[in-house]
Amino acid sequence: MDDYRKPLEYALDIIKEHRCNYVADTRDGFENIPEDTAWVADYFMPEAVKRGCECIYFIIDEDNFLKEELEGQAADSANLIQFKYIYDIKEIENA
Repeated sequence: MDDYRKPLEYALDIIKEHRCNYVADTRDGFENIPEDTAWVADYFMPEAVKRGCECIYFIIDEDNFLKEELEGQAADSANLIQFKYIYDIKEIENA
């Protein structure tokens, strides 16, 4: 769990310091653990909003096996924050 949560806790500190959005590169995937998914919805997303994040960007491949997981995370927190999917890294420059 710490391998997954510690980087996100660090990201929360950066969001707070810079009042910025969050970009997650999911092209290489991550292990889907239900407890971590719940932690993201119950803790990370509300904290990100509280610290100034307005949008979470997921860098994703069109055929990414995590697409359903990411869409589920977005649906769980859509009332709190915006989500955008980036299919080409160049899109982030225009975001």
